[in-house]
Amino acid sequence: MQGIRELLKKGRRGSSRERKLRADGGEPVETHREAEQSLLRSEFVQSLPFWLPPFLLMGFFVYGAIGWNLVISFTDFASLTLPTYDPATFDLEMYRQAINDPNFWTAARNTVVLLVAFTALCLVVGLVLAILVDREIRFENTFRTIYLLPMSLSFVVTAKVWAWMYNFESGMINVTLRQVGLGSLAHHWISDPGTKLAAVIFALIWQFSGYAMVVYLAGLRAIPDAHYEAARVDGASSWRMYRRVIIPQLRSSTMGAAVVLMVFALKAFDFLYVMFGTNPGPAADILATMMFREAFASNHWAYGSAIAIILFLMALTIVGPYLYSEYRRGEL
Repeated sequence: MQGIRELLKKGRRGSSRERKLRADGGEPVETHREAEQSLLRSEFVQSLPFWLPPFLLMGFFVYGAIGWNLVISFTDFASLTLPTYDPATFDLEMYRQAINDPNFWTAARNTVVLLVAFTALCLVVGLVLAILVDREIRFENTFRTIYLLPMSLSFVVTAKVWAWMYNFESGMINVTLRQVGLGSLAHHWISDPGTKLAAVIFALIWQFSGYAMVVYLAGLRAIPDAHYEAARVDGASSWRMYRRVIIPQLRSSTMGAAVVLMVFALKAFDFLYVMFGTNPGPAADILATMMFREAFASNHWAYGSAIAIILFLMALTIVGPYLYSEYRRGEL
């Protein structure tokens, strides 16, 4: 009996093996069940619970909202009337209206000035601070924390603080000028059209120069000491050493910090809204405040959506080339 059982087991194993053989008599192939089990054990399937839910949420609430906003910009959505979601009626009227609107070009100009001036000056201040902190001074960690602390504050808090500091009667800036005998320099910093945008840029530099300092400090610490020593052996002064040897090696740090700072500049709506309300005036109006004013104050939803899409494209032109360059370098 035992011998019969062994023969039957061998027969079943043989028939199972035969079922796995290809028709042309080649090597055994994986059965359908084994293929399913292999797929279920794959890293892709096992990682689905971790990345699929946030992917779907972001796709719906972020990219879905952007797509819906784009659709609204092609409609005539205004006031309390519902938009007409008929592709046959979609047109570029809102974008033509923006092109012909002088207020749009004023806001666009202010946006570009804020973007360029804030980013450039913030990088310069951050680089200077990073070089000073990198010289192994005492209480380095304390200074680094002090410089970085303003970035932890929200735009709302920063705007409230600087609105008080810029106050003509009781602001710290004018009060200090009067106390040191320079009262003639006291100024209506945020009500004078000539200084309104400059006051905003200065406050934002105060808030974000610490971030640029940390980025540059990390880049300086990554440069080998041999480069500093070689420059000193060649007789280069500190100025020439940093200008010819050190700063050119901070290109990656500069690009990364510049992209982040430019994105923050495009998101300065909170700061201007808290300081000036929905209408900062032509001297400080930017696309973000104009978009909010047109959409939520004037109920011109389609026009506000068109301005938002233009602002989104501006952000894309900043982030896109940087991500592509990082991809080419193998950093992504």
